[in-house]
Amino acid sequence: MTKENVPSSRPRRAEALRQFLRSEAAGGVILMIAAVFAMIIANSALSSTYFDTLERKLGGLSVLHWINDALMAVFFLLVGLEIKREFAGGELATWPRRALPGVAAAGGMIVPALIYVALNWHTPATLRGWAIPAATDIAFALGVLALLGTRAPPSLKIFLAALAILDDLGAVVIIALFYTSQLALWALAGVAVTMVVLAALNYFGVKQLWAYLLLGVILWVFMHESGVHATLAGVLLALTIPGGGEAGEEHTPLQELEHRLHVPVAFFIVPLFGFANAGVSLSGIGFDQLFHPVTIGIAAGLFVGKQVGVFAATKLAVWLKLAEPPQNATVMQVYGVSILCGIGFTMSLFIGLLAFPGASDLEAAVKIGVLVGSIASGILGTVVLITAAKPARAV
Repeated sequence: MTKENVPSSRPRRAEALRQFLRSEAAGGVILMIAAVFAMIIANSALSSTYFDTLERKLGGLSVLHWINDALMAVFFLLVGLEIKREFAGGELATWPRRALPGVAAAGGMIVPALIYVALNWHTPATLRGWAIPAATDIAFALGVLALLGTRAPPSLKIFLAALAILDDLGAVVIIALFYTSQLALWALAGVAVTMVVLAALNYFGVKQLWAYLLLGVILWVFMHESGVHATLAGVLLALTIPGGGEAGEEHTPLQELEHRLHVPVAFFIVPLFGFANAGVSLSGIGFDQLFHPVTIGIAAGLFVGKQVGVFAATKLAVWLKLAEPPQNATVMQVYGVSILCGIGFTMSLFIGLLAFPGASDLEAAVKIGVLVGSIASGILGTVVLITAAKPARAV
């Protein structure tokens, strides 16, 4: 086959990115509706039915447990596939491309965590929640940005998507390192053996997805029993799926699985997670709950910490010539995207549930803080992006 006849992978990658942005943005809108619906039901005559249903046992686990541990493992599988694809041959394929979103993601995780710690320093019982405001909800943030249409240049959407993907990677690492309970060595051994088998399938060129998915279920069971959070099985499985950047190769198992997962994850799993976890009963909540160190720490971390961390890190990376700014984007537009990074809904709620398991008062504080910080970030970020001047001074 001549060089001219070798199919280029660049158009496929561009189309994959466009499909990703469309599905994540549309899914973000559905997630917003699900969250609002959950808040309404949780404060209506149906509240007891809502909470009782979530606690109902199915196969030894509650409905909420199945959503947060099993279905969210599929969400993390998709996150892992996206990270692998972007690192192998997409927007994060080279170090210069990773530089700006990487530095911005780091700043956007460090500053919110520091703000939370500063506000909870004198209450050691709540310090465990330091990572809650460090996460960005890619579906929500892209959903808000998509509503702006042509007001936001495509480079901003790519920047936000890459930043959020790296942010998700950071969140995965945090969960693995800091939110792991007592370990069961026999189950960890099962995880290791299953990963070896999965790696062997990849090494020997096995392309049948069913084989990987079957082993993925076994991997999830071992991970669930190990003490490491079961959702991380999704990320580990993604690393073994063949494909992601082979030049000239079409329809890899990774591309096929990612394509199949986008719709159910964006339009069912993530909204269902939001619906199951956003419902907060406001009855009995007073000033003590609203001004709880956890509530304030999360809200301030998301609303103040995210925009300061992301924007300052972005400006610093450009000033030091470590990276180039998003094309055709003004300073105010980049600042607007930095504010949108304070929408931490899905991942922040998820980390909050890991940080304070079974502590209903702290879980309520987490949900209120996440909702307040995310809503404030979404509103201000939208206002800034709408009012941002067209081509003004570049970043």
